[in-house]
Amino acid sequence: MTHSLIEPPPRIEALWTIQRGASPVVSTAIHEGHLVRPELLELYALSSDERLREEDPFTEFTTRDVPNRIVFHRSRFEVDINRARDGAIYLTPEQAWGLNVWKDRLSSHHAETSLQVHDDYYDMLDAFLKGIEHRYGRFIVLDVHSYNHRRAGPSAAPTEQAKAPDINIGTSSMDRARWSYVLDAFINHLRSFEINGQPLDVQENVAFQGKGEQTRFIHERFPASGCAIAVEFKKFFMDEWTGEPDLGILKKLRGIVASSVPVLERALEAGR
Repeated sequence: MTHSLIEPPPRIEALWTIQRGASPVVSTAIHEGHLVRPELLELYALSSDERLREEDPFTEFTTRDVPNRIVFHRSRFEVDINRARDGAIYLTPEQAWGLNVWKDRLSSHHAETSLQVHDDYYDMLDAFLKGIEHRYGRFIVLDVHSYNHRRAGPSAAPTEQAKAPDINIGTSSMDRARWSYVLDAFINHLRSFEINGQPLDVQENVAFQGKGEQTRFIHERFPASGCAIAVEFKKFFMDEWTGEPDLGILKKLRGIVASSVPVLERALEAGR
């Protein structure tokens, strides 16, 4: 994988990084990470490249211009922050796209050590968002992910467009009526762009429904003040089999995300 977009690369001890800015708009890239604890490396049945294929590389890059940012540096194959605690460790193939993650059953010690990171992350997120809420009253979280669309192999046909939009917006845990003025403004803004001469295909709850733990947590903890939007970019910005990025498309996506910040800020202000 090309690491040139990650400057500087996170240290092996890194769990996450936080940036606080003057805005009620927050972005997260919680499946960006590829790091795992050194003690786990020899326990994996999967190679580094196999793990990378199910991670969300370069999602952090698309959010670099959002004022508030949280980037999680550990691999989802160590602990998946976007799943509930009791399913955050992939112990069976059914939890991991049919993949056999571990050579042998993971010990309770290793699993609990990883789950402590899950606990610490949500303690941090709760405190961080309370600070944004205190300052601005309400806030928006763009929960940025990516997804594969060439699972049958690098030379096989990709998933048909009707089932794999360029951007999938997930809203299942959201009070849609409460936040429709924010969500509609965001979706319409995204649809106003083209990439490679084609309008961005932006759909709601098609490939994914936004059922992740982070959006659920935010809507439960901040029911009247927090709007968490799951944003899934199809991996048309990279080769999902080699890990190589298309820097041109990534820069366009970064610009699109950056340009959405004032749109979201205006929507929040207008909805007061």
